[in-house]
Amino acid sequence: MKFLIWLLALFAAAVAVTLLSHNDGYVLFVHPPYRMEMSLTMFVFVMLVVFIAAYLLVQLISSAVQLPRYVRAFRAERAQSKGRAAMLEALTAFFEGRYAAAEKAAVKAMELGENSGLNSIIAARAANELREFERRDAYLADAEGKTVGEQTMKLMAKAEFQLDQKQPQSALSSLKALSDSGIRKHIGALNLELRAQQQSRNWDAVLDVANQLEKRNAINSTMSAQMRQQAWLEKVKACAQDGEMLRAVMKEMPNEFKHRNKVAIEAAKAFKQLGECAVARNLLTESLNTEWSSELVALYGDCLEGSVIAQIDQAERWLKIHRDDAGLLLALGKLCLHQELWGKAQNYLDASISVQPGREAYNALAKLAEKLHKPDEAFKYYQQANKLVSVD
Repeated sequence: MKFLIWLLALFAAAVAVTLLSHNDGYVLFVHPPYRMEMSLTMFVFVMLVVFIAAYLLVQLISSAVQLPRYVRAFRAERAQSKGRAAMLEALTAFFEGRYAAAEKAAVKAMELGENSGLNSIIAARAANELREFERRDAYLADAEGKTVGEQTMKLMAKAEFQLDQKQPQSALSSLKALSDSGIRKHIGALNLELRAQQQSRNWDAVLDVANQLEKRNAINSTMSAQMRQQAWLEKVKACAQDGEMLRAVMKEMPNEFKHRNKVAIEAAKAFKQLGECAVARNLLTESLNTEWSSELVALYGDCLEGSVIAQIDQAERWLKIHRDDAGLLLALGKLCLHQELWGKAQNYLDASISVQPGREAYNALAKLAEKLHKPDEAFKYYQQANKLVSVD
């Protein structure tokens, strides 16, 4: 189509030139005492040449006037291109683990006029990895107000740095500032908050954040369960000296964690130390009926308060299922020793040692020998106990 238009224009120009060349008209210029006459065709041609020359002269002058601005724009564009290249180099070096090179490249990008706050954040993160904390803080300060969104990057980096230096309260303040700025807590922020709450030992907050992360599929259910178990365990430890608080925590705790070995052991020990053996015994019984544990059943034998006939009966029912469990045999031996069933105690303790020799079993046999007024045997058992390493 364009070719056709140009072809028509060319034919039109040829026709115009032909018509003008056969035109008998002329142009007369008079300025007394001078006069000048030329053909109309020549006059049109001269005017056309003058117009083109004037146009080119104006363009030349305009270009000359605008040349400094063009040069400045060209230099700025070239500097920006170099700055972007330096920023890309900084990112590449940082994720490759070359932190010194990343910091250097980020600083170069800033010197070239690349105003993105990303350069300051990269430099700050690289300096943090190099343990250059003064430079890191200077870069963070430099990031202020550079580009939209830099406040989020800055506060996230700042919170992470504070957690690395074990400053959880400062990290929580930074995350609060992020939330106050109108930014919805995203998964990265929630992960940092989880770390900060763990370091601060705010276990109720840990439970809340872990639930939020699981709802967003940011952590799998197994990891979430482990975090919540650890939180409940720490809550039990925190109130181990206060029976009322301990009972409140155990009442609030979901059954799935209440009967897990670590939690049940810690809670049972705490109740026992508070003189509430019945509560500890009931907790251990429920936990063992839910999930068997040799370690847990060994602790069952330490709940010695008053008559323990009912405990012995329960343990012997378990023994029908777990015949070769050293912890259960040890517990039965301790219970029988407390109930002064000397023969049964001897049999159970010997059986426990035959399955797995342990310091507690030898100590229990030594106490039994003392009760039976056999000091030589007691001394022998104490010697054997001392040779073994106690296993918690």
